[in-house]
Amino acid sequence: MSATAETALLDSPPALDFDGRVVWITGASKGLGRAMAFAFAGAGADLVLSARSGEALEEIAGTLRDHGSRVALTPGSVTEAADVAAAVATIEREHGWLDALVNNAGISPHFIGAEKLDEAALAEVLQTNLLGAFACSRAALPLLAASADGAVVNVSSVHGHRSYRRLLAYAVSKGGLEMLTRVLADEWAERGIRVNSLAPGYIETEMTEGLRAHEGLSADILGRTPLGRFATPAEIAACALFLASPIASYVTGTTLFADGGWSAR
Repeated sequence: MSATAETALLDSPPALDFDGRVVWITGASKGLGRAMAFAFAGAGADLVLSARSGEALEEIAGTLRDHGSRVALTPGSVTEAADVAAAVATIEREHGWLDALVNNAGISPHFIGAEKLDEAALAEVLQTNLLGAFACSRAALPLLAASADGAVVNVSSVHGHRSYRRLLAYAVSKGGLEMLTRVLADEWAERGIRVNSLAPGYIETEMTEGLRAHEGLSADILGRTPLGRFATPAEIAACALFLASPIASYVTGTTLFADGGWSAR
């Protein structure tokens, strides 16, 4: 490293600064998506928030705007082409570019054995968790290419790599999301767009509320987690900030595990 480069690190160390950067978060109305909205806003980002619940988005936007954040809302589902197109049109109209897309929208409504999972139930999960992320990424490509440092963060799961009984639909969708991440990273690198995935373990959100309240299941999950606890939404949101930021400018096509050590076992 040259002396000039070393001095630059002393004078301006890498920082999670999103001032002037535009970030689109899907599934932003609750849980991890809500936490990420607050985290990115706190870092100075201009936000575009999507979710099926417009009322919940309005509540979040009100709080963030009172804090001084710039927030645009695009209610709708990532499974509806018209809703995805409307979100992209909003970003184009209000900003003209996109610095980061966080594909967070996801569902896990089925906790049953594979022999009881019908094709419609599997398709439902794939449509949101995998095809929805692909649809948003593809639609956002021109806006990401207009950024000096475009980034996509796909919110996967430890179950994109590690199986767990009765979670076939969710695990398959996240495994597919991992490969989507790698292929897009390979194809879009020449456009200056980084694509990574974030694989959390179990988080203290509405999605895991029933599981955490179940003594047997909770004990099993924590027994597989070296840190011995569930993650907080804020801890996972911090990882998303890193992957979406210029700090991670040489990171693409990879998975950041934030699972309490589950993947190491």
